[in-house]
Amino acid sequence: MWRVRGYTNSKQILNYSFSSYRNSRTFGSDHGERIMAIRREDINVWERRSPISPAHVSELVNKGIKVLVQPSTRRAYTMDEYERAGATISEDLTSASLIIGVKSVPIDLLIPNKTYAFFSHTIKAQEANMPLMDAMLEKNIRIIDYEKMVDEKGRRVCAFGKFAGVGGMINTLHGLGLRLLALGHHTPFMYMGSTHNYKSSRAAKLAAYELGEDIKSGKLPKHFGALSFVFTGSGNVSQGAQEIFQELPHVYVHPHDLKKAVEGGDHRKLVGTVVRREDYLVPIAGGKFDAAEYEAHPERYRSNFAETIAPYMSVLINGTYWGPENPRLLTNDDAKNLLKPLARTSAYDGCPNLPHRFLAIGDISADPDGSLEFMTECTTIEYPFHLYDIKTGSSQIGMAGDGVLICSIDNVPAQLPREATDYFGRLLLPWIPEMIDSHATEPFEKQTHLSGTIKNAIITSNGTLTPNFKYIADLRKRIEESKARALGPNRPVPITKRVLVLGAGMTVGPTIDYLTRDKQLAVTLASNVVSEAEAIASTYRNTSPVMLDAKQNPEKLAQLIKDHDIVVSQLPYENHNAVARKCIELKTNMISSSYEAVLEPEAHEAAKEAGICIGMELGLDPGIDHMLAMECFDDVKEEGGMITSFLSYCGGLPAPECADNPLRYKFSWNPRAGLMTIMHGAKYLWYGKTVTVDSGERLINEIRSTDQFPGFRLEEYPNRDSTVYKEKYNIQTADTVIRGTLRYEGFSTAMSGLYQLGFYSLREHPMFAEAREIPFHVLLATIMGRPDAGLSELTSLVYEKVGRDDAKLQAIKELGLFSDEPVIPQKTAFDTLAEFLKTKLAYKDGERDLVLLRHQIGIEWPEKKQETRSITMIQYGDPNGFSAMARTVGLPVGIATKQVMDGDIKASGVFTPVKREIYKPLVKKVRAEGITSKSSSYFH
Repeated sequence: MWRVRGYTNSKQILNYSFSSYRNSRTFGSDHGERIMAIRREDINVWERRSPISPAHVSELVNKGIKVLVQPSTRRAYTMDEYERAGATISEDLTSASLIIGVKSVPIDLLIPNKTYAFFSHTIKAQEANMPLMDAMLEKNIRIIDYEKMVDEKGRRVCAFGKFAGVGGMINTLHGLGLRLLALGHHTPFMYMGSTHNYKSSRAAKLAAYELGEDIKSGKLPKHFGALSFVFTGSGNVSQGAQEIFQELPHVYVHPHDLKKAVEGGDHRKLVGTVVRREDYLVPIAGGKFDAAEYEAHPERYRSNFAETIAPYMSVLINGTYWGPENPRLLTNDDAKNLLKPLARTSAYDGCPNLPHRFLAIGDISADPDGSLEFMTECTTIEYPFHLYDIKTGSSQIGMAGDGVLICSIDNVPAQLPREATDYFGRLLLPWIPEMIDSHATEPFEKQTHLSGTIKNAIITSNGTLTPNFKYIADLRKRIEESKARALGPNRPVPITKRVLVLGAGMTVGPTIDYLTRDKQLAVTLASNVVSEAEAIASTYRNTSPVMLDAKQNPEKLAQLIKDHDIVVSQLPYENHNAVARKCIELKTNMISSSYEAVLEPEAHEAAKEAGICIGMELGLDPGIDHMLAMECFDDVKEEGGMITSFLSYCGGLPAPECADNPLRYKFSWNPRAGLMTIMHGAKYLWYGKTVTVDSGERLINEIRSTDQFPGFRLEEYPNRDSTVYKEKYNIQTADTVIRGTLRYEGFSTAMSGLYQLGFYSLREHPMFAEAREIPFHVLLATIMGRPDAGLSELTSLVYEKVGRDDAKLQAIKELGLFSDEPVIPQKTAFDTLAEFLKTKLAYKDGERDLVLLRHQIGIEWPEKKQETRSITMIQYGDPNGFSAMARTVGLPVGIATKQVMDGDIKASGVFTPVKREIYKPLVKKVRAEGITSKSSSYFH
């Protein structure tokens, strides 16, 4: 019978919880409706568990708690089952104060200012999970870690332990059969399947019973002798594993009697032993094991497991807890000694023998670098077994060869998802009411309603580690220092320069690649989408990812700027001004590819006064276009010429063979910004007359075919305010100045149709408020004002809306706007479209992009001779490397950053690459990287 606090079932405990808390707090009085949420598990394809079952949801709903369940078709319990239990199926979980799951949450999906409960795997400063901990601190997450929920005696109150043991044992028996087959032995273990092959643990136990009958009848080779199974620990994990073991013919012996039992045993019966701490931990100074002393001073003990028990085991089922200060169960050196060949049995000459007694490890603890020093990484449900050769220190997937089989799956209970959910949910349910009322925005010290079980399990709160877990920061530091020491003579070159790169978008790779060629330079890559930062940082030396929301956490932004020599801001344009202000305040240089106009007018003087420089427009357009234009202008003027006109067009496009969608366009930079270019309007000078295009609709109508690159069939349109460049470029003699954008033919048709349908609206509308996945045709019908329209009626409505234009209608169909493809409405129609097209217009593997830039410059020479000079740059991307857009934006930024740091660019205040002393050294380095242009001219 399950008992907690003297109650015999979850309903009694839940009732107790509510009545108990009413005495100390009026629920919902200060936070409104009590809402919790169950998030979907997305850490891997096998994770089908949930922290609570529909039956538990029903109990919570009956007590007045609203339960949101995030949609998932992978979960073992269906959405329909949860809905029938009273849950609300919702993609959006932001209204919940508590969000619970099983495994860790992807960093980018953490919702700020919430209380979460899941297994965080951070309490040992596990290196792989430190970015998650940093993100929880950054986002003001209060995390309740199930692993640290213990009662007054230190016993865990919520665990999947039993099912980890059951599943781990089943997998190990399955693997043992395969390993023995690889060694030349067909055995009854071959008929044991993987855990997920069984509908329930009951079915698995039946299979184990049948295996036992085969063993009992003598179907294991006689020369094996008695196979022995050693179980470490006596908790739920060990007990669960032994439930399966006990279905087999067996005899239990004391660990100290294992040698005798194995040497005199019968091949028709397995030998089992359960090893507790006192059986293998001995004081270094001599004497007997003392539990109290060990808890206080584990460093005073050593393990003799390798000497007294391990030599006689065939299979190790490891379920023991290990902390960084504890002696290891087995070290690398211990394990090497276990690979001693067994003596041949003369009666079976000609039959393959076992290479050594130690055959397999079921490491259910799944603790890399833990109690088994040589177990450095977990296996997976897809690839459950590694063959580890302890002599060479290498492992491989497969069964053949020398070594010991290791099965160390860290989510074994996911293979029995419904039973595991029922079991865990029954344990968790009593604690949920107080967890719901632990609002993350309230100070940790004021959580007076919390029991010790919950309060002592909170790792992060209010942006800091709680008192019980302050040690993680020190432990983390010690681990990092230990790794650095281990490198010895291979330590990296000392770092003397530090660059902070803000933003992990599509163009930062070449920037970091260029900067980190200098081995003494380190880069910190900061992003609010930390998974993107981690992916990029992992590619380059001396590059570290960090979680940062520059808008939400200006204090952390300031600290990062203070810790670095220069800042590269590649954030969305609206953030640059705030970053520049911080850089001025902290007297730190800054570089960006964005327009100078995003900065406030006083930035130049403020930066000069601070003694720093802020370099803007140092990418492609703006950037390289400035450099090539100014180089020409200055050369012409030096030779006595005069600039009469300047037309400049640039486009980032898919290579022609990849332009396979109605827009003939794909995203090589920020998707939203890529679609937004058409909305900025335009202003330009045309034969002395200023032309203003004040809306996106008018700008679409300005798009014209062009023969600038005849082989590409392009369209062109003016971009933003070109008139300012007359002064910026010092070409006051020019009567025509246009800067514009290039696209393929067909772009204007598709864009016009989208605009006419209202997809370029930035107005927030109630229809976009509910973040729930719907088919795109339903969204389109709603926008048309006919949410129930069928496909035929919808087609007619759209056809009329786009002016009965067949080409526009076809483009809209090909983009998928009439399809069943799912879309999650964003705040506006435009953002919804951008999110939908982000994947559809993404580059596929093996595809390449293209950058086209062309200046046409009218020149008048002193003798009144007229020249038109063309400067042309064409760059293709590398399908296996950087895109053309990334290189042409990211490289100039990296080069400018390095030149400012090295003193090759000496500037004060805000600068752009329009002065000779700036663009000359820059363009030289850009050309050295293979970004070149050609010049041609004709006289008329």
